[in-house]
Amino acid sequence: MSERGPAAGSVPPWSLAIGAMLSVQLGSALSVHLISTVGPGGTAWLRLTAGAVIFLLIARPPLRSLRWHDAPVLLGLGVTTGLQTVAFLAAIERIPLGTSVAIEFLGPMTVAAVHSHSRRALIWVGAAGFGVVLVTQPWRGDISLVGVGYAGLAAVGWAAYIVLTQRVGDRFSGLSGLALTVPIAACTAAIIGIPQAAGHLTLAVVGAAVGLAILLPVVPYSFELLALRQMTPTAFGTLMALEPAIGVVLGILVLHQAVSGFQVIGILLVVVTGAAAQRGGRRRPSVIDGADARPSTGPVPF
Repeated sequence: MSERGPAAGSVPPWSLAIGAMLSVQLGSALSVHLISTVGPGGTAWLRLTAGAVIFLLIARPPLRSLRWHDAPVLLGLGVTTGLQTVAFLAAIERIPLGTSVAIEFLGPMTVAAVHSHSRRALIWVGAAGFGVVLVTQPWRGDISLVGVGYAGLAAVGWAAYIVLTQRVGDRFSGLSGLALTVPIAACTAAIIGIPQAAGHLTLAVVGAAVGLAILLPVVPYSFELLALRQMTPTAFGTLMALEPAIGVVLGILVLHQAVSGFQVIGILLVVVTGAAAQRGGRRRPSVIDGADARPSTGPVPF
């Protein structure tokens, strides 16, 4: 992948978002075994650390172009990414993958609702929300409230992640912004992860974490950053409605988790709304693909 990224203009942004979702959910499903060994914090720390090393190798951090007012966004995205990763892994340790993703989707759905300026967009968001309810099945009494709480925290983190990733993507060209924020995320996760992983680290564990880091965070973070350069937060956030469906399917295929008839209906509903949301979701070109990609006037639109 080049510094500018081959997807910057030739690949539809919605396809990048879908590719990122597939990578995230496959990486999450395959992380369940690692979670049982080093805990959710340890898994997040190992994956993010491996991802940080990879990003530093493939994209040079643009240290010379940094400005003091870049620090809050970079630190915010890094810390948010670390905490969100830990919270989501803690959720899937306790509740099914598809249910965790459905709850976490409330974050980008809120972003879509807040930034929406048309009634049609709100209809799609409302339909996606109803699909999330069907997938989550809150009327069941056998679900872990702690797991739901962690998924809720991940939802807040995901909402902030979308907005902050778009700002970082507008400010820095290629993948250079990720070479700054993912190391911060790894340091954030280390606060919880190192104590959990202490005494359980082996070559097999480290090797598995490095492999999982390709699926999450390297591929999805890269794809999402490139997609958010071309899509509005409303379109991107509502397109994420596909993610609960992907989580349920991979939960069945990889983790052998059961699915009910209500969840099947919910999957179909979120797929339809997610596909409809990407129509007309491109941003107006206002970002320069240079070393300093800051718009010439005014704040970054988001």
